[in-house]
Amino acid sequence: MRFYEHEAKTLLGRQGLPLPKSGNAKTPEEAEQIAGQIAGTVVLKSQVLSGGRMKAGGIRFAGSPQEARREAGAILALAINGQRPRSVLVEAKAPVRKEFYAGVIYDALAKRPVLIFSDMGGIDIEQVAEQHPEHVARAHFSVLEPFSDYQAKNVVASLGITGNQLSRLTPILTRLVRLFLQYNLTLAEINPLCELEDGNFLCLDCHLDMEEEARDRHTRLLQELGVGREETRQARPPTPFEIRGAQVDALDNKGVAGHVIEFDGDLGLIIGAGGGSLTLLDAVRKHGGRPANYCEIGGNPSVRKACELTKLILSKPGVEKIAVMMNVVSNTRVDIMARGVIKGVIEAGYQPKDKITFFRIPGSWEDEGARILRKYGVEYGDRSVSMDEAARRAVVNMRGR
Repeated sequence: MRFYEHEAKTLLGRQGLPLPKSGNAKTPEEAEQIAGQIAGTVVLKSQVLSGGRMKAGGIRFAGSPQEARREAGAILALAINGQRPRSVLVEAKAPVRKEFYAGVIYDALAKRPVLIFSDMGGIDIEQVAEQHPEHVARAHFSVLEPFSDYQAKNVVASLGITGNQLSRLTPILTRLVRLFLQYNLTLAEINPLCELEDGNFLCLDCHLDMEEEARDRHTRLLQELGVGREETRQARPPTPFEIRGAQVDALDNKGVAGHVIEFDGDLGLIIGAGGGSLTLLDAVRKHGGRPANYCEIGGNPSVRKACELTKLILSKPGVEKIAVMMNVVSNTRVDIMARGVIKGVIEAGYQPKDKITFFRIPGSWEDEGARILRKYGVEYGDRSVSMDEAARRAVVNMRGR
């Protein structure tokens, strides 16, 4: 789940990280007022969840409150990568002497988070790592033991940084790591982290992503920031279709039937089993299918949830058929899934045999589930059918019907 920049900086500020004087404006008039309070040249930043703001004209400068009002109006009317800005962040322009990079991500291979630091900020860290690896320092750390200034200092000093820079950078990196751990983040990035002409540092731009499964743990925080439960917050705001998917998942606490992501395709997918969902999505594409959505279903959801998710996907314009596929999940009852999906198709006004291209859900009560599907003429694959083969059959049946 991605935060807007002004939200991310709120969290940085709570951790004591240095930030420029700023305010978040939803109207040009508010931008003018904030610029007047700052009393100097300001930077106005479009609050969208995608990148490319500078190239698209979503970051502008203003030398007066009146100019800030005009520029804010232009930014609020500007769509970036198909996204309309939610607001405009108005910040004091900083006299920058040097730019650094500081970030924390989770290293899936090492199964530990890693702190990354570079003395070449302001550009993509991937580019720096590829072209100037000697300017990038890394250090893995434990999620069980407290992170210390000593660990952060070693990372900074490994790039030859000493003196005042080392003393000022060390607590910034320490606080960034603690922020990452406190809020169950998957990414905490400050770029650029700038040294000013007077030797102080400021976090001029930042990106924070939270683990989706941690949202319930931080309900109060998200409420304070104004983040709605229905907001999926990927690299863009949620579509109405995705919001309805979150509402389906919230119908009851039985299992999962949500995390819906909308695509421009014609084959609706009801898929599940964590990484198996991504595998099935990729397999459908590999065999020439055009997924209309991604979703996750599992953990023994209720008939009601399976039914409502099915109706939601069938309601999406352009969806011609659906495929229901999951990996082996021992606690998912196949008969409940079959009843829910069949019920959803019928309530949507269709015949199951005409709308379901393939149904592959191994689990408990398989025989009963298969009996229900046969009754309605739906092709069923048990655990002897691989996920790749299930995806292939779904695509073949999509074309052949």
